[in-house]
Amino acid sequence: MAVVKPFRGLRPPGSIAKDLSCLPYDVMNTEEARKMARGKPVSLLHITRSEIDLPADTDIHSDEVYNRSVSNFRLWQEKGWLVQDEKPMFYIYAQTMKGRTQYGIVGCASVDDYLCGVIKKHELTRPDKEQDRMIHVRINDANIEPVFFAYPDVAEINAIVDYIVSSETPEYDFISEDGFGHRFWVMRRSETNRQLERLFRDKVPCTYVADGHHRTAAAALVGKEKRESNPSHKGTEEYNFFLAVHFPASQLNIIDYNRTIKDLNGLTAKEFLGRIEKGFVIEEKGKRAYRPRHLHNFSMYLEGLWYSLAAREGTYNDNDPIGILDVTILTDLVLGPILDIQDLRRSRRIDFVGGIRGLGELKKRVDRGDMKVAFALYPVSMDQLINIADSGNIMPPKTTWFEPKLRSGLVIHKLS
Repeated sequence: MAVVKPFRGLRPPGSIAKDLSCLPYDVMNTEEARKMARGKPVSLLHITRSEIDLPADTDIHSDEVYNRSVSNFRLWQEKGWLVQDEKPMFYIYAQTMKGRTQYGIVGCASVDDYLCGVIKKHELTRPDKEQDRMIHVRINDANIEPVFFAYPDVAEINAIVDYIVSSETPEYDFISEDGFGHRFWVMRRSETNRQLERLFRDKVPCTYVADGHHRTAAAALVGKEKRESNPSHKGTEEYNFFLAVHFPASQLNIIDYNRTIKDLNGLTAKEFLGRIEKGFVIEEKGKRAYRPRHLHNFSMYLEGLWYSLAAREGTYNDNDPIGILDVTILTDLVLGPILDIQDLRRSRRIDFVGGIRGLGELKKRVDRGDMKVAFALYPVSMDQLINIADSGNIMPPKTTWFEPKLRSGLVIHKLS
């Protein structure tokens, strides 16, 4: 069963919570981070993307960048921009996007649960990205940014959350620059915290990494490092746990994660259409953007026109949790055999575009010549994600995109 525990959160005063909070480090590049932090001297980006305080040509993986993160983290605490709560507590974090709200429990997940598989994952991680975040956790001695988990719905947990959000005033309540709403409650009643911890232990058999596989791996591996180097290790130390926001699976919505390709592997547009016709029923849709209508239906933008692609019967396996995925179908029928893109994780000929940017972003990239063709996919469902994680399978790269993203900085977990 899942271990989720309260902790002494390190948090900003309400007056600066909006300006201090920021998007996760990995959804932006350095230049975008500089723009986001402009005019916000308290922004957590000075800690999570500390290269923004250094010259433009600074290597983002240099000691100078990591050391600046540590000094900024210390400074933020000295200035009172981050203050630690006096006792361990759970927190509730609500996000609202386009009228839909999801309510997460902010608590610490267990390193042991990650190592033994109680925390289930569905993506492979890249060692270089793991190492970067491990250094960041290790030198700051803290989980600066939370990871995004899902868990099977529990009526009793939902009831506790419903009562608190309907009867108490949130600690933070603001709308971020992207138009999404963020509210945050502190669960101060000791008995409620104990009850919630028991409910996770007794009612939740496992949790699922929804977003933040690299941060999860890094946090767990640093915890493992610390226990192995501590001859007096007991298992109750804070480094045995890491920061996560746990959402009931029924409240989550995965949006599309699309692909753009730099070239047609030497084919003309006409030749390319002829090749893909073997695996798809193709219908030209004209200049008006077309969005996939259902599973196994794709949208393609090529030379100023949109197309509907319907995968032909027999080209996929609905009884295989990986074979049923549209990312698998597109890879097996188009990206691999026709475009010769064999390694989606490393190829420089393919780029991935989160559905939050809209179909217009796909059109823009092709029209300006950066890319030759774009594909929009029907979103993966939470049921598919859970089925894959439960069966021990791994999704192809860049399959799921969760939105809204968790704001970093609303609460931080110190490891000692």
